[in-house]
Amino acid sequence: MKKICLSVVGIFLTLFASFAQTTPKDSTEYKSRKLTFEEANLVSSYYRQDGDNAAVTGGIGSQKLSDISNTIDVKFTKWDKKDRKHSFDLEVGIDHYTSASSDKVNPQTISSASYSDTRLFPSLSWSVENEKKGSTFGAGISSSTEFDYQSFGVNLSFAQKTKNRSGEFSAKLQAYLDNMAYILPVELRPPGSVINEDGEGSRSDYPSKSRNSFSGSLSYSQIINERLQIMFIADLIYQQGYLGLPFHRVYFSGATLPVIENMPDTRMKIPIGFRANYFMGDKVIIRGFYRYYSDDWGLSGHTIDLETPVKITPFLSITPFYRYYTQTAVDFFAPYNKHTAADQYYTSNYDLSKFNSNFYGAGFRITPPKGVFGVKRLNMLEMRYGHYTRTNGMSSDIISMNLKFK
Repeated sequence: MKKICLSVVGIFLTLFASFAQTTPKDSTEYKSRKLTFEEANLVSSYYRQDGDNAAVTGGIGSQKLSDISNTIDVKFTKWDKKDRKHSFDLEVGIDHYTSASSDKVNPQTISSASYSDTRLFPSLSWSVENEKKGSTFGAGISSSTEFDYQSFGVNLSFAQKTKNRSGEFSAKLQAYLDNMAYILPVELRPPGSVINEDGEGSRSDYPSKSRNSFSGSLSYSQIINERLQIMFIADLIYQQGYLGLPFHRVYFSGATLPVIENMPDTRMKIPIGFRANYFMGDKVIIRGFYRYYSDDWGLSGHTIDLETPVKITPFLSITPFYRYYTQTAVDFFAPYNKHTAADQYYTSNYDLSKFNSNFYGAGFRITPPKGVFGVKRLNMLEMRYGHYTRTNGMSSDIISMNLKFK
């Protein structure tokens, strides 16, 4: 794992060194016709969780999991002959997790291949902004690859500012085409199969299932006055295909052997949100967000998010934050050993159960004029810590760091 982290940092520094010198000394007025380095970000995070409702073991058992993630984001810009700004964003991420519950897919091994995995997720996006017309058009592609899951994504976006530039309407379309390995719990695999004999097998040993997700998003932002900005957001998300996970066990009442969870093969989601930023003078900003969520599986939820950046000095700010979330259960959720064979659909995944959650923490951000640690081009360092709790007993912690080069 140390090798992975050091490799990511090395790649980031190499990319930065390659392009940093191409930026003009005074880039505020200069409009380069050539591809020019704009900024780069390195984001690293560590996440851990614990609980006693693992879906892999039917809604009981350890939910211990840890994840280390590193993401490199490099941005470039250029201006064309019509004075339109083209922006290119290349992002490469890699994370590595270990999971006690996933290891129970095949508990016959000392530590199965499911115990840990590494995911690689690159993306590339492009946008062109016409400042005279106040319009922006963009497109992007993405990919995510791990042992049992492969995802490809595409997106298109459009934004148009109002005539007085105080408001902006935006729209975005996204599609994700996913393919997963159909990995059954070991006791449900065909007797004598290669997979059953050697523990886990290779990716090609498993059959596959597909899952497609399509979404559309509309938003409108408006500057009310010099202190208040608001935004309205509405999404529509449609999923089709295999929407469960084949290694999530469900135990029927009175049965000794499990079955795998069975979900509907379509799902419609409708989130609607409202965001507001209020500037209390030069040192304090209050950022608020509310979202209502509903889907045709019977789940509905409410999210309230508050964040208050406070500027301690011109170069140091502290940001406490808090998020409250509550949801109902899907129509076909039941705990361990509570489903019956008469149920058409069934799951014991507590992510789909009724619960309330709290997420709170704080971050700090420094932007010293001479650069972080005296490195002039390293112009920002941000660190955040958050603690998460659910009423069903799950808890987690996350700490992240963001370094920005310009």
